[in-house]
Amino acid sequence: MLKDCTWEKSGCPEPVSMRVLLSVLYPVLSLTIFGLYPSMTFGPKEGWQVYSSAQDADGRCICTVVAPEQSLCSRDAKSRQLRQLLEKVQNMSQSIEVLNLRTQRDFQYVMKMENQMKGLRTKFRQIEDDRKSIMARNFQELKDKMDELKPLIPVLEQYKMDAALISQFKEEIRNLSAVLTGIQEELGAYDYDELYQRVLRLDSRLRSCMGKLTCGKLMKITGPATIKTSGTRFGAWMTDPLASTRNNRIWYMDGYTNSKIVREYKTVDDFVAGVVSRTYSLPFKWEGTNHMVYNGSLYYNKYQSNIIVKYSFETGTVLAQRALEFAGFHNMYPYTWGGYSDIDVMADELGMWVVYATNQNAGNVVISQIDPDTLQVLKTWNTEYSKRNGGESFMICGTLYITNSHLSGAKVYYAYSTKTSTYEYIDIPFHNQYFHISMLDYNARERALYAWNNGHQVIFNVTLFHVIKTDDDS
Repeated sequence: MLKDCTWEKSGCPEPVSMRVLLSVLYPVLSLTIFGLYPSMTFGPKEGWQVYSSAQDADGRCICTVVAPEQSLCSRDAKSRQLRQLLEKVQNMSQSIEVLNLRTQRDFQYVMKMENQMKGLRTKFRQIEDDRKSIMARNFQELKDKMDELKPLIPVLEQYKMDAALISQFKEEIRNLSAVLTGIQEELGAYDYDELYQRVLRLDSRLRSCMGKLTCGKLMKITGPATIKTSGTRFGAWMTDPLASTRNNRIWYMDGYTNSKIVREYKTVDDFVAGVVSRTYSLPFKWEGTNHMVYNGSLYYNKYQSNIIVKYSFETGTVLAQRALEFAGFHNMYPYTWGGYSDIDVMADELGMWVVYATNQNAGNVVISQIDPDTLQVLKTWNTEYSKRNGGESFMICGTLYITNSHLSGAKVYYAYSTKTSTYEYIDIPFHNQYFHISMLDYNARERALYAWNNGHQVIFNVTLFHVIKTDDDS
């Protein structure tokens, strides 16, 4: 390292400080310039040169320095070229800074647009999901309406058949009226009594034929139509099959035990709306859900007994009660779902029945027809079908139909005819919509099955096969 050097100048008179600065910066500038522009080179005469250096007796450094030629001073072309290059670099730096600011601004704009696009995409997806949801809901509503109307198809078909038969009877009556008119004109009033008897006989035939139309063999079960959702999982609801067509009162008994309360509704609309017309408190609690309203009275199984009670809604009193001999009770021989469903009171076109099981019949189903007034057993049939294996049962035209289960997939599996004392295994499926049936009873007036299905009150329509016998049949 040179200390306290005394510089000998030649050429361009530069200040010592500038010369020292250039001597220090020269390698850096030369490297930088050479790196950027390899074609620009400097020979030995184009820079400061130190030709010799020594120390005197006092230790001072003596240097001989040759300055660059005059052409290399600040005014020469290469110096100007260097300054221009530096200016260009500065200009480029400023341009890059402006471009960077513009790029940042554009990037923020793009980010904003990206967020807006994401929001639009979310809204489009929401609109698409809402559209699918609305279409699915509308489709389901239409399907539900169709399901409600489907049970009417077999009923309408039956009505068409009945209407054709009635039209035939009307034609006979018109013909008979014409004959009566002609005879009356010819014979006068002397044969009126005989003609009147002929009219009575025809009327009797008509009523007899219509009576036969109400009976038949079960062919199909359709539905259900859900009337209401209420109450607990188990219960019973019913109408009176012997009431007039203008009387549509409904009775409602929630639960299978530990209750005495019966609610009455004047119409189906009141039942759906929950408008109770009367409330009855029975003298005894009931067991099970297999009760029956018949000709204005309630028939039910008395709690913890095999006694059947007949209770009058009109007087609010017990009209009769009788024990079923040997009948199991209090979950001795219930249906598969339990619930003290040992004794099942029911009615059909032929009268009132009770279904139960006894030890004497090895726990198999026993059918007894009873007198509605006295509750006395009129006749009994012993079957070979285990009461505990039945899901529920009901009577139609003197035939007992038993389901194989109370759960989903249930079907009418067994039929026992009290007319012939014979049975058969059948396969009539029905839609157990709510998966647990605790009450299933036939109403002969409406030709329908009332059911309590897991807290839902529903109605099934039935299709019967009719055989109308005439006097000419053997």
